[in-house]
Amino acid sequence: MDEIIRHTGVVRSTDGAIATVEITQTSACSACKARSMCMSSESRQMSDVKCRMLEPLQAGDHVEVEVREQLAWKAILLAYILPFIVMMGVITALDFMTDWSEAIVGTLSLCGIALYYIILGFFKHRLQRQFVFTARKM
Repeated sequence: MDEIIRHTGVVRSTDGAIATVEITQTSACSACKARSMCMSSESRQMSDVKCRMLEPLQAGDHVEVEVREQLAWKAILLAYILPFIVMMGVITALDFMTDWSEAIVGTLSLCGIALYYIILGFFKHRLQRQFVFTARKM
């Protein structure tokens, strides 16, 4: 079953069928009753979240922003897991195939990660079509 991740926010502007929504992302600690004691509660504003409107919206409307949990896992894969695999692959390959110093191998592994993100940047528009947020009035 495909779970939905929801956040509340406020519409800042609309452009056709797209709304720009500002949401407040809070950590799990912010809902804890002991948050004032442990000082680990945190929240931060996220602005410029582009959402498809499921109904007509206006600036100032309070909305619920939704995204499928599957897309969140895909984002984690693309942003963290695959770069780690690229880095470890470059380190392993160069370590076994060459007798270069660790500094050179480490630098080349970082260059491999940079190349990965450059290639990912070429697919930015395709990824933006896949990662769709929707907004509906609360």
